[in-house]
Amino acid sequence: MAINKDSNVYTIIFAVVMVVVVGTLLAGFASVLKPNIKANERYEKQQNILYAMGISENQGAGDVAFIPTDRVESEFAKYITKQLVIEGDKITENDQAYLIDIKKEATKAKKDGYVRKLPLFVGQKDGKELYVMPVRGKGLWDAIWGFVAVDKNMIVQGVFFDHKGETPGLGAEIKQRYFMDDFAGEQILDGAAFKGIKVAKGNNDPKNEIKDDFEVDAIAGATITGDGVSAMLKKDVAMYVSYFKNL
Repeated sequence: MAINKDSNVYTIIFAVVMVVVVGTLLAGFASVLKPNIKANERYEKQQNILYAMGISENQGAGDVAFIPTDRVESEFAKYITKQLVIEGDKITENDQAYLIDIKKEATKAKKDGYVRKLPLFVGQKDGKELYVMPVRGKGLWDAIWGFVAVDKNMIVQGVFFDHKGETPGLGAEIKQRYFMDDFAGEQILDGAAFKGIKVAKGNNDPKNEIKDDFEVDAIAGATITGDGVSAMLKKDVAMYVSYFKNL
């Protein structure tokens, strides 16, 4: 009996078979590639933390070049001396703290009684002790995130920012050197009071030479993304202030 390929039944059966076959293939590929995906996620976090500390492969003035994946684990172990997890008044060491998902922790913290886990990375560079904090917020279109490295007085030593879907040439510029480098040397505390750092439109210091004004110059045409960076730094960095006051 000939199969009527023009019938609705044939079309439906063909579509179902293709969905099952393609779905099975994709699931198989995902399963096979999962270890590589997880490894790449680990490498990326380590690269970002080290970049915030000033450990990178940057050459020219505009470079944003990370430590290569074949070296990043050894470099991470070399420069990061301790990984801490802060839970309220409790502080513990955990060499897997960099894998803590701060987005999930923020969601869990909305439930009554849950104490949020805050990862903090302590490192040594050029004889100086640095502390690296993860931050996460909301840009114009989607999530923005990064790492902020400070000294014991909460003076910024370096940052790294990234985004999921900001506009190329505008909000996406938060991950460019000219913007990230402006944060180095900026103060976060005004005496004992937490101030944060504002990405300021109309900042009177376009060359960013003043480091105690709690501001950096905004990116032209990216006001909402800049406001997201300001809010992210104020919200997430503030959670670490008590730790630094007790140092």
